[in-house]
Amino acid sequence: MFELIKWGVKMNFYELIKRNLKIYFRDKSAVFFSLLSMIVTIILMLFFLSDFQIDAIVSMIGEFPGRNADSDKINATVFVLQWIAGGIVGINAVTVTIAFYSAMIRDRVDGRLNSIYTAPVSRFTISAAYVTSAWICSVIICILTLAFSELYCIIKGADVYSFVSHIKLIGIIAVNSFTYSALMYLLAMLVATQGAWGGLGTVIGTIVGFLGGIYLPIGDYSETMANIIKFLPVIYGTKLFRTVMTEDVQAIIFKDAPAELINEYRLEMGVDLEIFSYKISDFDSIIILLTCGIVFLVCGAIVTKRAKKSDK
Repeated sequence: MFELIKWGVKMNFYELIKRNLKIYFRDKSAVFFSLLSMIVTIILMLFFLSDFQIDAIVSMIGEFPGRNADSDKINATVFVLQWIAGGIVGINAVTVTIAFYSAMIRDRVDGRLNSIYTAPVSRFTISAAYVTSAWICSVIICILTLAFSELYCIIKGADVYSFVSHIKLIGIIAVNSFTYSALMYLLAMLVATQGAWGGLGTVIGTIVGFLGGIYLPIGDYSETMANIIKFLPVIYGTKLFRTVMTEDVQAIIFKDAPAELINEYRLEMGVDLEIFSYKISDFDSIIILLTCGIVFLVCGAIVTKRAKKSDK
């Protein structure tokens, strides 16, 4: 314990981040469970749900003259795969940060966090280091997920995303990861034991796919459920990813199709979102995610400050 306190005297913000990252990536089970939701989603979509969506697209656009059935099938497959990939990258930010904060819960339960608090370093610095570390882990895992999903889509016939699209996607990953790094920090500060955190993580990991419109397009939900989902940040992350990822193939699939059909289908699949007849733009979605992240961060800071008072 004395050695830990002695180390705490010397530590700073960057050293705390380095420590947290080492702990996370050294824990192979934590990394695996970060990717578990992605693996489950891929299995569900590729083996159970994707064929239905592909056939629906082919049937819909096949009604227009001058279509090539084989090309339509390939393009529909690419669209569905990229739509799935957009959802997976979006919810990965949730599962990665849940797994990351397990280390903070262990620090608290084992008494290491209290030992660090005794060092001449502010709780703000310690909290900021945890949130920043979670954000870095989430960004890294999400970028890797994006790379693997893009490679798989290319194998299936998709074009490589443009340089501009890659920059947009990395920017969306950064914003999306910030939101859930802040949210999960707040929740972690409210949870006292590893068992409770594990249970909460299981619940969140189970429902996040539905809340993000991953397993089913948002158009398949009831109007009430769809409206509830639109007041949660998850759907706005997946919307942003899907907008960028499916942009090129949509232009091919819906070439010469009526604008009304395109708009209706984009709303059905959650590529576009409307609230009270107001169409949510990409900029709106980014502002929503950033605002949620800032609110969660402020609430987490308040909880941390109250915890500090209770320790006295």
